[in-house]
Amino acid sequence: MTTRPVLLIPGIYNSGPTHWQSLWQTRHAGVARVEQADWDHPDCDTWVRTLDDAIAASPRPPILVAHSLGCLVAVHWAARHHRPVHALLLVAVPDPEGPNFPADAKGFAPLPTVLPTQPTQPDLPRRVLMSSTSDPYSTPGFSAQCARAWNAEHVVLGARGHLNADSGLGDWPQGWDLAARWRGE
Repeated sequence: MTTRPVLLIPGIYNSGPTHWQSLWQTRHAGVARVEQADWDHPDCDTWVRTLDDAIAASPRPPILVAHSLGCLVAVHWAARHHRPVHALLLVAVPDPEGPNFPADAKGFAPLPTVLPTQPTQPDLPRRVLMSSTSDPYSTPGFSAQCARAWNAEHVVLGARGHLNADSGLGDWPQGWDLAARWRGE
């Protein structure tokens, strides 16, 4: 059996070369990035269609690993589509109605209030939401609310900023360990 694919869903402006998503992609086989046509002016519907196309092209139900605005793309996709995915890791979910949400990002609010389970995988949710207590694009309360609404396990990593390259995560072994475990299932 081949290793389960991982689809990375970056946020606005993509993930730079020192971001953990980029490091995972360069260091691990079977890890691909969902490539958006316009990284600087995200449109929710367009980004969700691009994600759906990437999932449809996957040889097996993939593991979705989203960061920041990519999390909003993933949850909007999950609320609209029924293609099977194996697991969902949401990292640093931003509040689309928060004061620091990018003005160039359109159509991300309101967020889905619930994510359906997938009848093909009754043991789901394999959903984990990881957050920081000092994320400038979110609050601890917003992260906890999203985890509850989306039936995700909530892991709080402490005061680590936006859980990006500036957070000092490097290739973020804690996150990769979770993805690697799911890949083996």
